[in-house]
Amino acid sequence: MCAESWEVSAHKDGMCVADNGRYAGMTLAELSSVFRESLLGTNCPGGRFPLIAKIIDARERLSVQVHPNEDNAARCGGEAKTEMWYVMDAPPGAFVCHGLKKGVGPRIFTDTAKAHNIPSLLRSLPVEPGASVFIPGGLVHAIGENCLMFEVQQNSNTTYRVFDWDRLDTDGRPRESHFRQALEVIDWHAPELGLEIPIPMTPQNPANSRRRLLRCDFFTMERRVLCAPEVFARDGRSFMILFTKRGAARITYGGGEVLELPFGRSCLIPAALRDFTIVPADGETTLLSVEV
Repeated sequence: MCAESWEVSAHKDGMCVADNGRYAGMTLAELSSVFRESLLGTNCPGGRFPLIAKIIDARERLSVQVHPNEDNAARCGGEAKTEMWYVMDAPPGAFVCHGLKKGVGPRIFTDTAKAHNIPSLLRSLPVEPGASVFIPGGLVHAIGENCLMFEVQQNSNTTYRVFDWDRLDTDGRPRESHFRQALEVIDWHAPELGLEIPIPMTPQNPANSRRRLLRCDFFTMERRVLCAPEVFARDGRSFMILFTKRGAARITYGGGEVLELPFGRSCLIPAALRDFTIVPADGETTLLSVEV
């Protein structure tokens, strides 16, 4: 089984709604359309919220799948989807499937699929809590069992299922496969990627730490460990998604306004909010932050 929470999303398949302030009850799509650059920032012209942030709790191994990229999405009538996983929890021996083995092309892939042996073609990548995994569009992938992930992706819900470990649906039939579309969008020349290496960054307060987990064409994710208040002075180019991975925090802004951010919650900070402070509420707080 898998539990999935769309934490920040303006996609029709999982629309989020503002739950505080004067605009409570408005959908994120409505807010993006109305406030546009004030919410999204100058990096996001067009008024469409560009990302989805999710929590994925995979109790069982998830299906082997692939998403289109910017070059081939239109060919199959889908939307491009590049994503990343931050591993929040995983047992010893946990793994993800991360691409195909060297030399696998369309013919080998098709013949092996007919023999019901797709797993023999997959690269296995060991993961542990704190690991970051990049999944560009076109890369075949799957999340292993008992992994808890924070996922950030492009604003897309296009997924082509390749293999589902011979599971059956509630009617006793194999789940729907999208093999033809997958063949169209798999990047057969994708490089062998490993875990992302965190890059130290300079926090405003030297008592805190800041590491960049990933920067790609569509978003940047950082991990911030706060032991003291951290002042943010921003330039209006991007909104910011925050998720409290550990502890709790308090956001102060606007000359006295306060927003409580408890453990396990997400919030969206608009690009127009140029200056704010995050105060760790429980001695030490770990935050994941996402910008475009």
